[in-house]
Amino acid sequence: MIVRVNLVFIILLLLACTPKGTSLDHESAKANRPNILFIAIDDLRPELGCYGSEIAVTPNIDKLASQGLLFNRAYCQQAICSPSRASLMTGARPETTQIIENYTYFRDVNPNIVTLPQHFKNNGYETTYSGKIFHKRAFADHPLSWSREQAEIDFVPANWPGGYALKENQELFKKNQAAIKKKYGENATSHYALGRGPAFEKADIEDHEYLDGYNTVKAIATMKEMTADQSKPFFLGLGMKLPHLDWKAPKKYWDLYDPSDISITDQSDSPTDGAAMGLHASFELRVRGGIPKTGPIEGDLATTLMHAYLASVSYVDAQIGKMIDALEAEGARDNTIIILWSDHGWHLGDMGIWGKATNYEIATRVPMIIWTPDMDTQVRGQKTDALVELVDMYPTLSELAGLDLPDHLEGQSFVPLLRDPAMDWKAAAFSQYPNPALREWAANPLTSSMRETYFGPLIEDVESKIKKQQGQKWDRDLFENDLMGYTMRTDRYRLVLWKNTKEPEAAPLYIELYDHKTDPKETKNIAQASTSLVNQLVSQWSKGWQGNQAHPKQ
Repeated sequence: MIVRVNLVFIILLLLACTPKGTSLDHESAKANRPNILFIAIDDLRPELGCYGSEIAVTPNIDKLASQGLLFNRAYCQQAICSPSRASLMTGARPETTQIIENYTYFRDVNPNIVTLPQHFKNNGYETTYSGKIFHKRAFADHPLSWSREQAEIDFVPANWPGGYALKENQELFKKNQAAIKKKYGENATSHYALGRGPAFEKADIEDHEYLDGYNTVKAIATMKEMTADQSKPFFLGLGMKLPHLDWKAPKKYWDLYDPSDISITDQSDSPTDGAAMGLHASFELRVRGGIPKTGPIEGDLATTLMHAYLASVSYVDAQIGKMIDALEAEGARDNTIIILWSDHGWHLGDMGIWGKATNYEIATRVPMIIWTPDMDTQVRGQKTDALVELVDMYPTLSELAGLDLPDHLEGQSFVPLLRDPAMDWKAAAFSQYPNPALREWAANPLTSSMRETYFGPLIEDVESKIKKQQGQKWDRDLFENDLMGYTMRTDRYRLVLWKNTKEPEAAPLYIELYDHKTDPKETKNIAQASTSLVNQLVSQWSKGWQGNQAHPKQ
């Protein structure tokens, strides 16, 4: 008996003296790690009720914002899908990933980089997704980033031509595709995107019959399986394709809006003295059926396009509400961090263009909202004006989950803001975009064949404006292939530097400066009249993201 008691005593003593960080403590910590619900929305500018939109009907996202922390000044690192997502998913900036257009797979140039879900997977998480998280399925990093496939469900979506539910839109899509193939040949892959169907659709169908609704059903079923298992915490990505074109939303979401209440931007002109290469010709929208190939997009058509965008946003909002409600119904929300973000903004006629793909506020500013189970009640429902970037999500989520941070990360965890949203934070946020005017809508350099299409006159027009503004600096190879616009957003200013990437130390070819205190819509470039301020901001930009980080007090 004495021997047995002494043995028990020794075991208890050893357990009491076991230092933290041992396997026993590690397993306990791993079991308590939070789940992550990672909600991505494509092409969504902050057109939401919680961001001050006077017309957007978005009760579910608004509710999440009222319960969590809303970032009023969050910025993407490049305002186009694949570069933005490659950046935030790897935690590295476009200059590092070398992904600045939609056609290059990030793994081809970064074979060993550890992605955000891969990091969670490597640390014992079940990782999966439904919908658009990376740019497309072929770029989704299977199997490195994901540990399982989605759950199987009974419903199989219809394989409609062009994704259109309405017969007349299917026929228009097929007609336009046939016309392109007839003109350019069956293998004209560089031209197939020109033959699109309508930019929008209003069909009286159920939510799950369109892609985002279907993907939400899949995500909910997958979440239920992982919650029932409970052997691992989960990282679940839910990616909404809308409000990316085409704007196909069920009729009931269109019916939320009265067209007579919809107003279009009054900023239909490009910035005074702005860079001639800073804006594109709305290529992405113009390839859609029914959209004029030249000239302004205005009047009733512009109102209908805005209506379509808003209906798409409301449709997405409803799916997000279903996802969060299901999480709560499964009893999993109390141990799940929810973060919602968009990959970039979108010009809805602002500055006279339609689309993403610029270095201006309207394209680089994004909605971002986070909710954590243990967030202080005084923080819930607050908005912070701290400058944050999408690249910051990787270190933030890792820290919240108790994971070590990989060495390659180029963002900064904003966990301190979850305790004090008003604290001093970053001095600047950084984005970039190669010459929007002389790039195709996937940000790839113009192909010679694109000049042969109906875009030829648009390209010639913008090219003539660049030549006129740049004078002797004009060089076709430079402006089409090597010109990069680098932009820095500070508390008050937006600086845009147009530089030759082959001569990074050379002076910028052109500079833009906008004062958000007096000109929040960026209507007038004041760089030429603000030499001293420009020099000061260029010096700040030269310090890079490292030199503009926050230094929170411990």
